[in-house]
Amino acid sequence: MELVMVTGMSGAGKSQAIHLLEDIGFYCVDNLPPQMIGKFIELCETPGEELNRVAIVVDVRGRGMFLDFIASLHEPGGCPRKYKLLFLDAEDSVLLKRYKEGRRRHPLLEAGGSLQEAIAAERQLLSPVRRRADYIVDTSQTAVSQLREQLVQIFTGGNEQAMLVQCMSFGFKHGLPSEADLVFDVRCLPNPFYVPELREHTGLEEPVRRYVMQFPQSRELLERLEALIDFLLPLYVQEGKSQLVIAVGCTGGKHRSVAFAQAIGSRLLEQGVRAVICHRDKDKPAAR
Repeated sequence: MELVMVTGMSGAGKSQAIHLLEDIGFYCVDNLPPQMIGKFIELCETPGEELNRVAIVVDVRGRGMFLDFIASLHEPGGCPRKYKLLFLDAEDSVLLKRYKEGRRRHPLLEAGGSLQEAIAAERQLLSPVRRRADYIVDTSQTAVSQLREQLVQIFTGGNEQAMLVQCMSFGFKHGLPSEADLVFDVRCLPNPFYVPELREHTGLEEPVRRYVMQFPQSRELLERLEALIDFLLPLYVQEGKSQLVIAVGCTGGKHRSVAFAQAIGSRLLEQGVRAVICHRDKDKPAAR
């Protein structure tokens, strides 16, 4: 049985993730008390009733019981079955906005306390869980369709034992992706924004890609980044890392970073690496 534990910040999209996991074949349970996980797994493996894929949401709504789950992360055999841990995250400002718009009560909000304090307390409580996570998905600027694409790639993308490499383009003006392991800045290269006929196009289109890559410094930078990635990937695999996020940024995330992330990701796919390419800010207005 494939078992996924889903956790993360309140308001980061765990409920949405569960719905999407159901769509790709998981039997999902939300807010299961950690003490019941072992018994529930036994039920899932009852002869004649076996479930092949199960996802369980465990989070701070469990109050004191959730602390037992955190403690179990550091204990051999803390869970009766091997599992992958998916952590949903978002920036504090985004969580604050979502709670204000949704008019829901944060599970750690105490009488007289502020929403900001509740979010800060939860982030501190979850910090060891985030460090232990196999997969981290930041939903701060992620549409439902993008979240679905990421989950599909993570959980249906091939060999479960292979590290998933995510090549992401982004714009620095929209903020750094918090889930990134490696961040490369290509703002040093000539910018297609200043070419009127290219401004409203993206690095996925041949004219923009050709413009970006026509410069010797662009081609040399790409070669050096690819050589560095070739060196690093086996080291991350050796360390048992499940997910590696390579983020390439330019100013607006529309031209140079898209061309580079696409080139790096395509090369990894050609090499047989389990990789996914995404462009976080590609469809946002162009920036200088």
